[in-house]
Amino acid sequence: MKKLRGILIVNRFLHTTKFNDISARFSASAEKLGAELSLFTNDELLPVTGLGRDLLPFDPDAVDFVLFYDKDIRLAAQLEKRGMRLFNSSRAIELCDDKSLTHIALDGKADMPATYIAPFTYENIGYTDLAFVGKMFDLLGAPLVIKEAFGSFGQQVYLAHDPEEACGILRRTGGRRVIFQQFIKQSAGRDLRLNVVGGRVIAAMERWSENGDFRANITLGGSMRPHTPTPEEERIALNAAEALGLDFCGVDLLIADGRPLLCEVNSNAHFKSIEECTGVNAADEIMAHIMRSVS
Repeated sequence: MKKLRGILIVNRFLHTTKFNDISARFSASAEKLGAELSLFTNDELLPVTGLGRDLLPFDPDAVDFVLFYDKDIRLAAQLEKRGMRLFNSSRAIELCDDKSLTHIALDGKADMPATYIAPFTYENIGYTDLAFVGKMFDLLGAPLVIKEAFGSFGQQVYLAHDPEEACGILRRTGGRRVIFQQFIKQSAGRDLRLNVVGGRVIAAMERWSENGDFRANITLGGSMRPHTPTPEEERIALNAAEALGLDFCGVDLLIADGRPLLCEVNSNAHFKSIEECTGVNAADEIMAHIMRSVS
């Protein structure tokens, strides 16, 4: 039986214990499954557009799969143009990385808090007229949540109690894309994380804040415990993953009056915390899914 050869791509410019741990876990999982997995950083891979020579340290035709654990979607798209099979695809990563695109893609396919995408402006100009902020409070009530379209670990997420506070947030964020979202009071400081791999929920946990923060992310000091998802929670998570074209992801849900609402989807979800919480090794599950898909 042919030994499958894959490459793992991570970001050159992120040097944290979490990212290094993820790489080590994937390598160990590949070894257990008898696959060859080589690690590359995105700066080592420079495909060319137009006339020129690709700077790739491998033959694309000799690679069976690419485990793309980064958000460099332009590199991902170039590798796909060369016939390489990526987990996740460039389009799926793009839809998750930009929260405004996530909500557009899932509109009508998942129950979500009411969400408005701020009008586009240029980053070197910012918002010269903030009259639309008052409309957001008329529509969503107070307080409301402002999220930068690009952000991770619960950062770049703000709670605005009135238009003046919201305008201050927009002045600080400049012209970066943001969304306005209904604040789900019943779920303040609490959410659910469901990890999906290959069309199946492999693990779930409840997260909550003990310091009064309205965000429940573990990175921000939240606590966690294992969670058994309801059929409705699983349905929302699986439908979101399918609609976004994801092989694997982390789906965050809020709870409003006992009803789950989709909050965010992360294509490159970190899984150390959920393994510590549930005992499920997501790296093993992801590698097994890849092996099934390319064998």
